[in-house]
Amino acid sequence: MMNIYTPPRTNHAAAAVAGRVGAVIASAYAALVDWRDARRTERLLSSLSDRELDDIGLTRSDILRVSRR
Repeated sequence: MMNIYTPPRTNHAAAAVAGRVGAVIASAYAALVDWRDARRTERLLSSLSDRELDDIGLTRSDILRVSRR
């Protein structure tokens, strides 16, 4: 009997699913980084005095809006 070499098959469906899972993970990571940056900005702005905030043209009520931009 003669053996014929058949190259390994790529499972394109599995590769597509893996790519989508990777995209979801990357998106979740990006959202986490954005959230962390917003919290850091909010915390830093909140630590400023009213005078310092006024110097940069902000009020306390602006902090959330600015930090979540």
